Amino acid sequence: MYLYFRVRTRKYFFTAKKIINQTNKMELGKYSFGTGDRFNHEGEAQLSALITATSEGVEVTPVWNKSNREHNIVHSEPEGTRKEADAAVKNLGWEGPYFVDADHINLSNVDRFIEHCNFFTLDVAMYIGNDSAEEDVFKFKKSCEALGTEVSIAGIPEPIVITDELLDVVAGKYLAAVKEAAKIYRHIESSKGVGNFVTEVSMDEVEEPQTPVDMFFILKMIADEKIPAQTIAPKFTGRFNKGVDYVGDTVQFAKEFEEDVLVIEHAVKEFGLPEDLKLSVHSGSDKFTIYPIMAEIIKKHDKGIHVKTAGTTWLEEVIGLSISGDTGLEAAKEIYKKALERKDELCAPYADVIDIDDSKLPTPEEVDSWDGEKYANALRHIPGHADYNSNFRQLIHVGYKVAAEMGEKYTDLLKENAEVVGSCVEENIYERHLKRLFDL
Repeated sequence: MYLYFRVRTRKYFFTAKKIINQTNKMELGKYSFGTGDRFNHEGEAQLSALITATSEGVEVTPVWNKSNREHNIVHSEPEGTRKEADAAVKNLGWEGPYFVDADHINLSNVDRFIEHCNFFTLDVAMYIGNDSAEEDVFKFKKSCEALGTEVSIAGIPEPIVITDELLDVVAGKYLAAVKEAAKIYRHIESSKGVGNFVTEVSMDEVEEPQTPVDMFFILKMIADEKIPAQTIAPKFTGRFNKGVDYVGDTVQFAKEFEEDVLVIEHAVKEFGLPEDLKLSVHSGSDKFTIYPIMAEIIKKHDKGIHVKTAGTTWLEEVIGLSISGDTGLEAAKEIYKKALERKDELCAPYADVIDIDDSKLPTPEEVDSWDGEKYANALRHIPGHADYNSNFRQLIHVGYKVAAEMGEKYTDLLKENAEVVGSCVEENIYERHLKRLFDL
């Protein structure tokens, strides 16, 4: 099954090359897909999945993303991500645009990424709610006078009623964050130059979701600061836990998502933001419940989307090793055993985006008795499968530090089992993600 899938991807390769728009390398494109790769071994497998989607008529721009936190945990550098992306593109002959994303950066760590990245996710969530200078608040409120007392947005029944109190609230929440985004953007621009990188503004790692009304004023602030954002990542209603399905009110999510799309369309026209500005969904991997919702809405309004899938590839590596058997399966079991022993330590950096029920985690003795297929079935995200365990999956998701500490023992196994592992990675991205997202 896996070998066939990889061969099929290569068969469609030249068709994909012919239909890619190459007019501007800094245009992200209508659809883009962020793929994390903790250990920089699966670039070709990831790109192969996007090539297949492109051959099916949906052009999807590859973006290799890796955060400062992930680099620190596995002791890697942004240069490695750049080399991985460049090598995959060269080896597969990809002729379209592609990007390397400095994911979730701020002023304290952005310099590490500037030379090697051409996509920057400006993470300013920690500045939400911070105090702003009175002069800045005054200027913002003054600039809003031109909006009048009501703003009607096509497709949204209720207008935004602008009051002094509302402006105080949104300024109190978001003005300091957008000001910080502007500082980061200008710092990057001073090194890379105007138009030489893609900018995303991220506010998703907070507890309280941003409403479409919030989005309207955030975009107004971004435009006022002259940040040419091409993607924006808000916090949506519901839980976006790492590597597992969406948990929340899907009706409310659909309403928010569609209204955000409409607000962006309005803001592009009224505020002069880039025409290709689109929503970015962080921790978007495996959100199978809402993929059809997003797919329907972006198709309905003919809009784009950017989706980030951070640790999905790492999980598929462990799955690939488990079904390879022998030393690969032994390593997979060792990773779980050590992750369980160090659960509190490994979960701490991801506390806001995981929900693990300890009572549903298998014991090391249970896992020791599993064969490769049983291990893979417990870890692989196939909703409804009798063996699937979302708690097991989330713990492995945050356990990549264990594999990093295994050093060459782990990476040598990836090389030895490259065909099986790569096939798992490619199948996961195309079959379980891209097909659902774009109705392929």
